[in-house]
Amino acid sequence: MSRPAPPPSRGPASVSEEPGPAPTAAFGPPPAPALGDFFVCDIVAAIPKDDMATMEHPVFSLSTRPDRRVLGYEHKGISVQITPSVKGLATIHDKDVLIYCISQLVAALNAGRPTARTLELTAHDLLLATNRETSGDSYRRLRDAFERLSGTRIITNIPTAEITTTAGFGLLESWEIVRRTRTGRMVSVSVTLSDWLYRAVLSKSVLTLSRDYFTLRKPLERRVYELARKHCGRQPRWQISMAVLCAKSGSASPLRVFRKMIRDMAAADLLPDYSLEVIEGDLVRITPRAAVIDPGDGPALPAEALEEARAVAPGWDVYALEADWRRYWVTTGRPRLRSPARAFVAYCAKRASK
Repeated sequence: MSRPAPPPSRGPASVSEEPGPAPTAAFGPPPAPALGDFFVCDIVAAIPKDDMATMEHPVFSLSTRPDRRVLGYEHKGISVQITPSVKGLATIHDKDVLIYCISQLVAALNAGRPTARTLELTAHDLLLATNRETSGDSYRRLRDAFERLSGTRIITNIPTAEITTTAGFGLLESWEIVRRTRTGRMVSVSVTLSDWLYRAVLSKSVLTLSRDYFTLRKPLERRVYELARKHCGRQPRWQISMAVLCAKSGSASPLRVFRKMIRDMAAADLLPDYSLEVIEGDLVRITPRAAVIDPGDGPALPAEALEEARAVAPGWDVYALEADWRRYWVTTGRPRLRSPARAFVAYCAKRASK
């Protein structure tokens, strides 16, 4: 059955984000609006986005082996229980699939395009966007990730309209290999997000991640970066006790082992955008690096510049290009620009030509 092409862009519609602490209502599973049957993931270089609910709570396993524990977590009246399938709990690396889908949906919303809970994506594009190899083994691991994401179940109490309910749902509602090569390798995949995750996107309960997030190989590094991005944002610092950080990370290691891992992480200093140090009192202090660039930093751009950028870089996420351009402007010494709009469009044209 043939699928129609995605509709054309109807102009920018800003999707804002607010760093730092935020409500956890994104865990609610209300029905998603009917906005079409499916959404095609075809936006090149979409800015990585993550939902704030799973950044706040330890939903994903940090184990590199099949983890079949039933996990429980309570924080400020919110309880979360995560139950694995026979394949084990979804891991922090499996979460790459969700981040890719969220990124594509937010980029589409910014461009004024309609979205849907069911997404059709190209496996090769997903692997490249999340810094993975494109070998046959990578496609097999990707299929395992789909199975763990759809099999892992979450039960949580959700305050909605001053009424607390208890609901259960999965990280992915379903997935399907739409097209394969002659050798059996998946090409096109259809995934249906859970209601609560799709609602998080529509309600703008998302934060931007560094592209270097996908270069972090150790699960605890990814989890600590998520917590730093969620709680510290671009504030001067964020401080937390070692014991609370251990609980919020979801680590299964004893506190003494966790403490050593955090000290080793601080010494390696690999976290994107943030530096980490262990200070007196068994506390951990996280500070943004000077290189963190605010999305609004730099010259103002008129809406026409974004439209011109879409024309010279079709298929690209112009908001991702704008963020990269601003970062380039800062790192090159903040030069004075006679025409920021022309400079930005020229930058986009050069990036697209490569």
